[in-house]
Amino acid sequence: MTQESLTNELELLDKYWRAANYLSVGQIYLMSNPLLRNPLLPEHIKPRLLGHWGTTPGLNFIYAHLNRIIRQRDLDLLYVCGPGHGGPGMVANTWLEGSYSEVYPHISEDEAGMQRLFKQFSFPGGIPSHAAPETPGSINEGGELGYSLSHAFGAAFDHPDLIVPCVIGDGEAETGPLAASWHGIKFLNARRDGAVLPILHLNGYKIANPTILGRSSDEDLKQLFSGYGYEPLFVCGHEPADMHRQMAKALDVAFTSIAEFQDETRNGSEPVAVPRWPMIVLRSPKGWTGPKEVDGNKVEDFWRAHQVPVAACREDESHRLILENWMRSYQPDELFDISGRLKPELRALVPVGNKRMGSSPYANGGRLRRELRTPDIYDFALEIGQPGSTSGQATELFGRYLSEIFRRNQDNFRLFGPDETASNRLSPVFDVTDRTWMEPLKDYDEQLGRDGRVMEILSEHQCQGWLEGYLLTGRHGLFNCYEAFIHIVDSMFNQHAKWLKVTRKLGWRKPVSSLNYLLSSHVWRQDHNGYSHQDPGFIDHVANKKADIVRIYLPPDANTLLWVGDHCLRTWDRINVIVAGKQPSPQWLDMDSAIVHCEAGMGVWEWASSAGEPDVIMACAGDVPTMETLAAVDLLRAYLPDLRIRVVNVVDLLAMQTQEQHPHGKSEAEFDALFTCDKPVIFAFHGYPSLIHRLTYQRNNHRNFHVHGFNEEGATTTPFDMTVLNELDRYHLAQAAIIHVPGLADRHPELLDDLQERIAEHHRYVRENGDDLPEVKNWIWKGTE
Repeated sequence: MTQESLTNELELLDKYWRAANYLSVGQIYLMSNPLLRNPLLPEHIKPRLLGHWGTTPGLNFIYAHLNRIIRQRDLDLLYVCGPGHGGPGMVANTWLEGSYSEVYPHISEDEAGMQRLFKQFSFPGGIPSHAAPETPGSINEGGELGYSLSHAFGAAFDHPDLIVPCVIGDGEAETGPLAASWHGIKFLNARRDGAVLPILHLNGYKIANPTILGRSSDEDLKQLFSGYGYEPLFVCGHEPADMHRQMAKALDVAFTSIAEFQDETRNGSEPVAVPRWPMIVLRSPKGWTGPKEVDGNKVEDFWRAHQVPVAACREDESHRLILENWMRSYQPDELFDISGRLKPELRALVPVGNKRMGSSPYANGGRLRRELRTPDIYDFALEIGQPGSTSGQATELFGRYLSEIFRRNQDNFRLFGPDETASNRLSPVFDVTDRTWMEPLKDYDEQLGRDGRVMEILSEHQCQGWLEGYLLTGRHGLFNCYEAFIHIVDSMFNQHAKWLKVTRKLGWRKPVSSLNYLLSSHVWRQDHNGYSHQDPGFIDHVANKKADIVRIYLPPDANTLLWVGDHCLRTWDRINVIVAGKQPSPQWLDMDSAIVHCEAGMGVWEWASSAGEPDVIMACAGDVPTMETLAAVDLLRAYLPDLRIRVVNVVDLLAMQTQEQHPHGKSEAEFDALFTCDKPVIFAFHGYPSLIHRLTYQRNNHRNFHVHGFNEEGATTTPFDMTVLNELDRYHLAQAAIIHVPGLADRHPELLDDLQERIAEHHRYVRENGDDLPEVKNWIWKGTE
């Protein structure tokens, strides 16, 4: 391209940028008179001004230049917008390219459509101010900052034809999750994956303060990002014509470098080191092209440009004049024709069809989703003999199942976790694949490989962000983690749950694979790590979300975990939380029984129960609570052979709710058939007892539920001692049954004394020997007479 033709192209591109800026300002301020065909009056302005201007012109600048790259190189780009408050820019650009009107025909590409576009923004019944699910082309809302770059890398994995420019705001760059996400290039294989182009958008300010990287020198930034492994390219300035030239050059260099790295890797030998991937540092003024001052106060290139720079336009004529002059400075008559459509010479700058970033199928991953190829769970079933007579490791068996998932889905499934795959006993997957590792390899390394599909990084945020990006662009995955530390991503879980809730109502958003958590190394077997590792509260957090989105499963043994895991991996538009232990434990159900039990969600274990109407229900949810419940039943049968006991096990926790509260909820008749309307229920629960009360408060027999669970008592101790400390052990459960069955405690006070002595003996033994009582360690379910 000659210098003259480049200059002409950049002049047109500048007009396109002005059009996007005009539309962005209009969305924040106007509800009518969209093209300023009449003088601006108070009634043309929204009564409540909401939105964020400061980051938006920079985002529009980048979008316009990326369109140029797409047209010239015929690329598939997915624009990840980290500064979520730049929503007006994302909406403006997708309207300019036509994607928005295709999705929302009532927002037409003319003056009437422009007016609707403006009015709906941050307006009751309209759209949010972020790059939300409603925004075509978005997979990252940015309402909560920090996740854009991890989403970008997740999108690029296993999509070799995709390049993901990711715009990172300098406020966002201060967050912990974003700081760790720069390491994504150490896991990106140029042969099989796409590429990520980080664009650090430095405009110097957050809401009311300077940003750390914004005040850093270019030299410091160069050293910082060179240390991370990038080749930084700087685009810095204020004057538009010069900035357009700089940006065009930087993007040409960046995309040429990416193409060269990919060609070399895909056509040559295995890379011996991570390529020095390009990134761009864009320094531009906050609120660029907006008012320089308002009421004598600095606005452009200062934090006052962050939200609504001119705030009293409806009431204050001087402010209204500033706004009108600001919007007219973009010269809308040069940009839009008499009908309000973008002029043809500017529309020619837009890519075609699915190459438009707002129409990219990668941003609507359900369009690309292929079903997961799953094996038959019977091929992995554990033979158990009599219930409780066999010991097994649930997650190790599930690891064998996952290894077959890897064999059958070599570009469509990944396992994510923070250095805990082996710890959580999922090591069978390493018979099929390695951990992904693009850094140098040592000859003594084990289970590391360039083509590995197990993604381990000691950052729960990155695991979650990578998986979300992977799912939202059409693939499948599983996140395994220690139960106590999954809380680190509580807020990320919130955001993904909200995303799924909104997308359910958007017909054009196609379903994506469910986000699946496997939480092992759980509270009851963190005795060796101690109190810091003991917290089952994530499921409480999950239970707060919309019932149609979340599921919580507590499989009691290996075969039930196989069914639950297989089921969850084949679902869509859900968040599934599975809690399962990794330690050897008694096995209760053969595969046929496990399937029936899991499909029901909960049920009576007839083989452990007395015939007829019960005197007491011994209920349980979770693997350790199940074992302790059955041990308590053994004790009670020895003490009181005539006591009629019913054992109820719960796998699908949210089935405890009513049908009105959750789709899996049991009907009143079904629930009462299990738990009766008037008998005591001793419920041994994996988590905090209050959750069971919360889930069952509308049930007829709720007043008779006596729940034992984790009560914030923990230490470095023995496995059984953990249950004793929280009164979830067999002795306390048996004691509770005797207390709550009417008349039993009065007739048999000696039994309570005996149980209390057993508890005291346990404490003495553990404190003296540092181990559990032999009868506890060697316990095997004896069964019913």
